[in-house]
Amino acid sequence: MIALTAGIDLVRDPETDYERVFVLTSVKQQLRQFEADLETINENLPDDWTPVSGLTLVGKADVCPYNREGAGGIDDGNVYDRCETLRDRTRDLTGEGGETTAASLAASARQQQTGLADSGRSGPSGRFLETAGETAAYPPEMPTYSDGGPVGAETEYCPFYAQYLEDLPEEGSDGDASEAVPYDFTEAGMITPEDLIARSVAHGSCPHSIMGAVLGHAEVVLGNYYHAFDPRTTGSFTGALLDDSTFVVCDEAHMLEPRVRDLVSDGVADTTLRDAETELSRVIQPIKFEREGRHAEGGSKTADADLVRAELDDSDVSFEELNRTLEFIRDLRDELDRRVTAYLDRNHGGWRSNLHELSDAEIPLRDPAEPAEDELTAWAREAGHSDAEWVRAESVGAVVERILNEAEEEDSEVRSTSEQSSGRSPRDRTRAAPAVGRILGEWYRRDHTDYFRELELERTWDETEPADSWRRAYSARLALHNCVPSDAIGDRLGSFGGGILMSATLEPMDAFTEVTGLDYLAREEDRPVVERRYGLHFPAENRESFAVSVPKFTYDNRGRPGEENPTRAAYTDAISRIGRLPGNVLVGMPSYAEAEWIAGQLEARLEKPVLLDAASDDETTQSLKHEFFAGEGKVLVTSLRGTLTEGVDYSGDRLSAAVICGVPIVNTSSPRTKAVRRAYDDAFGDGFTYALTIPAVRKARQAIGRVIRSPEDVGVRVLLDERYARESWDSVQSYLPDDGEFQTVSPDMLEFGLERFRSRLESGP
Repeated sequence: MIALTAGIDLVRDPETDYERVFVLTSVKQQLRQFEADLETINENLPDDWTPVSGLTLVGKADVCPYNREGAGGIDDGNVYDRCETLRDRTRDLTGEGGETTAASLAASARQQQTGLADSGRSGPSGRFLETAGETAAYPPEMPTYSDGGPVGAETEYCPFYAQYLEDLPEEGSDGDASEAVPYDFTEAGMITPEDLIARSVAHGSCPHSIMGAVLGHAEVVLGNYYHAFDPRTTGSFTGALLDDSTFVVCDEAHMLEPRVRDLVSDGVADTTLRDAETELSRVIQPIKFEREGRHAEGGSKTADADLVRAELDDSDVSFEELNRTLEFIRDLRDELDRRVTAYLDRNHGGWRSNLHELSDAEIPLRDPAEPAEDELTAWAREAGHSDAEWVRAESVGAVVERILNEAEEEDSEVRSTSEQSSGRSPRDRTRAAPAVGRILGEWYRRDHTDYFRELELERTWDETEPADSWRRAYSARLALHNCVPSDAIGDRLGSFGGGILMSATLEPMDAFTEVTGLDYLAREEDRPVVERRYGLHFPAENRESFAVSVPKFTYDNRGRPGEENPTRAAYTDAISRIGRLPGNVLVGMPSYAEAEWIAGQLEARLEKPVLLDAASDDETTQSLKHEFFAGEGKVLVTSLRGTLTEGVDYSGDRLSAAVICGVPIVNTSSPRTKAVRRAYDDAFGDGFTYALTIPAVRKARQAIGRVIRSPEDVGVRVLLDERYARESWDSVQSYLPDDGEFQTVSPDMLEFGLERFRSRLESGP
């Protein structure tokens, strides 16, 4: 609320250049809270003020009416490609030189629906697309068009997008896309995604396009870190917000560094390399066959030789470069295959007969702890591939894309019925060659200290691959990880006019300002960076906080889940004691495997119900949370890597205690983690502290903070692990709040402290 009111005040002040507040958060629960806060602000504005307009950004999959209802041949797996293809077709049919108008397409879809209903072939309840509580005037099936009319036609199109195009102002007029919005957004206040979808569908227009049209006009825009830091998202959707007319609010800012590290890292999948190889072959084949006196296969599978020559003449790419790039990508895939096979032979003997038992893996291409040239770059040089092949691949990919798009524009088979019925389009503008070229160029240009290269293997299943091939069980990816994202974060933050980065767990501040590039902005760009601290101004008598000196919960001490040893016994005893407290108890474990272990132990020891959280979708997590809140006291066990320990409001009597088991440091044996640690050694002097310890303590502090959410809340906070309680070489005690509130106790004294607190509460003031 503080951040919103500050930003809105600047936007509404005619003396400033601010036009909007752009809120970023990594937690869906927090997006909902910002929506509620803005609604509260609007409810309390003076009567003569216009409401503050707000918009929440979500992905195309979340707002597409067809995808939401599993209709029109669209699902989560194809929604992005299908959407772009349908938009292209709709624009081509209605644009300059098109065969019809946007109004006619939308009307045809309505008439098709009406005709089916009037014919009596189906009842009215199943013939209209319904979503977000509204009924569209279109059928659940994707409508089609031909010169002969809509029935039995050949070309699919999107009626929602057609209606949006119809509502746009005429080209050359003074209007903009906001005129296509079917409601007065200046008076609408906060528009949630459900509101946006309902209003758009009722009008028959595209919700995603409407979202884009409102984007530049809303006074408050709510989104996630993708919308400000992901190069693809900002390049195609939110780029207009990234300037000095925007006041940015980064909520959950302790997550800024790890989230942006993922967003500014890059990579290319083995399947994308394969597709790029195919695309290059389609461009090369016509001229190759012509030179050999053979006839190239026609249709959309290849380009015309004259077209290829014309495009090459208009570019700086030669036919020889096309061939060299194709050979390079083929060799690259062969080398990738060789390395994955060698890894599996070395680490998983007999893997070909046990494909289902393989797990995700990383194959480093250099020693993660020693920055040096990666093995793939060295292989390419030894195999005779020059530096130019890395650098020129992007230009080659761009030419391949232009040639294939032009070839398919001219292909008379593009509107064939068979192609349309498959739900796939030969005119899909998504090409692999440009993406591959861009990654190969980045691979060559980036340094070997801040960037780490490896092969990533992710579990999948593809029945089309041979039964003894690793490609049946794995999706492989060439990964280029940005280990130190401070420059990327600082540069992007510097593009805004100003803003607030906030979290309850930013300490230590000097580390936070370094890893986010804020210190560079202050020092080199002369941008003022000011700190404000707001303490926990809640009655101290309402809470008790313990740091319990039990053995370190590390793999060396505890072993695998299920092993019986003194360390596990000590943690089971302590957590059981806390679990017996009245009310709801939250137990945070370092991983889901450890959460499953302790849940089993607690079920055998406690009378109250024990709920176990597992890695799952948002709907399942929300259902588990509601079950936890309902009825009598329960124990909820989860991973500190999950979504129930950050951004979730456990106010009131929803939670009486939270216990954190161990220091949730990420897997230090991961090659990527080792590379980040080494890069942070070079950048900040102490990689273990900056890259591992501080983020882990922030995780623990976020989870422990779920208990006390208001002055009326009462509860117990417990940190289990001697690293919280004692000074040692790996102690984290100095990263806890320095108010001395966490009492260091032995396991034996924990029971006494819990009982004392419970007695004090029962006796009253």
